[in-house]
Amino acid sequence: MALFGSLSERLNHIFSKLTKRGKLTELEIRTAMREVRVALLEADVNLKVAKEFIAEVSEKAVGQEILSSLNPAQQVIKIVNEELIALMGAKNAKLEVSPKLPTVIMMCGLQGAGKTTLCGKLSVQLKKQGKKPLLVAGDIYRPAAISQLQVVGKTAQTEVFEKGTQNPVKTAKQAIEYARAKGYDTVILDTAGRLQIDETLMQELENIKKEVEVTETLLVVDAMTGQEAVNVAQTFNTRLEITGVILTKLDGDTRGGACLSIKAVTGKPIKFIGVGEKLTDLEPFYPDRMASRILGMGDVLSLIEKAQQAITEEDAKNMQRKMLANSFTLSDYLEQFSMMKKMGGAQAMLSMLPGAGKLKVSESDVDEKKIERTKAIILSMTKAERDNPSIIDSKRKRRIASGSGTSVQDVNQLLKQFEQTKLLMKQLKGGRGKFRLPF
Repeated sequence: MALFGSLSERLNHIFSKLTKRGKLTELEIRTAMREVRVALLEADVNLKVAKEFIAEVSEKAVGQEILSSLNPAQQVIKIVNEELIALMGAKNAKLEVSPKLPTVIMMCGLQGAGKTTLCGKLSVQLKKQGKKPLLVAGDIYRPAAISQLQVVGKTAQTEVFEKGTQNPVKTAKQAIEYARAKGYDTVILDTAGRLQIDETLMQELENIKKEVEVTETLLVVDAMTGQEAVNVAQTFNTRLEITGVILTKLDGDTRGGACLSIKAVTGKPIKFIGVGEKLTDLEPFYPDRMASRILGMGDVLSLIEKAQQAITEEDAKNMQRKMLANSFTLSDYLEQFSMMKKMGGAQAMLSMLPGAGKLKVSESDVDEKKIERTKAIILSMTKAERDNPSIIDSKRKRRIASGSGTSVQDVNQLLKQFEQTKLLMKQLKGGRGKFRLPF
């Protein structure tokens, strides 16, 4: 499902009606803004935030300059885009770095938001930036919380500091001393969560902040809880003065209310978003990119960044040479699927393309199982067959189908798709001066 699919669909429908009308009257714009307000409220956006957002957009959209412009509908969409960006924080908010190492990041939040896993995800992000993080087990109440962090740390290849069930404040202080002694530049504290906000939880977190010089206090909230996530953020911010928010489960059936309301209600930025289960599924939050995705304009910059992380420059050049020389084989075709998986899968990539929402492509249309089936067929071929598919006769097709658990029809379909891909590459070769890979 596309990020905020329902909200994006509603907004696109509203704006498509405007673009069909050419010149707009003030009444038409205000009617459209009322529809946008309803769409925001249905997406669980905070009522006060929705009202103020519509007021800002309406004031700018009904100006004489907009109404008399050649394309007022596009001007209105531009204003909505700008106001969405402003609503979510205007620019990417980076993590602060302490001038006196180690930088201490305290992770807090309620149970079920994914805080412990987020600690591992954040350590992976920091290691990509050349940092040396240390994970600290500070949740002594939830059963198996310490062992869960150890499992996460092992997967993330990040050391975990733990002192059993001793006072978390004492553990945090000892962890910082250990980090200084061992050369760790960042300490990530995994603190205790509760099923609901309570005084004991808040007092313990306040005690840690009194005894330890915390650089970042990051609140982890579940985006799928909508306005409840905003209420939690407000309470934690009042007691702890959080420095930022990490929204998890944005890959789920989230309506967008938390994402669009948190900054406006708390004044604190969203710094990261969790978009999947894997430890690499954590992304910096860019308000301008998110606004583009909500309005169905895509997120090409994030797509390119994912490509750069998944594919080395040498791999890209080799693939380009093969495409231009028309020497692309089924082994190369197989490699493309591996690269796609590293970038989050076909559905995730498609959701970042401009206009993807208008294509009405469902998850069944981009079936990851079909991709796995295609990979199985190619893996059931010999090297000679992958390099030269023309030698694959009926007998070979039956053997390949049997080996991959598919049908001869599936094998035929793959070979046809591959030939179509090669034909497309041949056409690209004809305009090779203009052809460039996007990464």
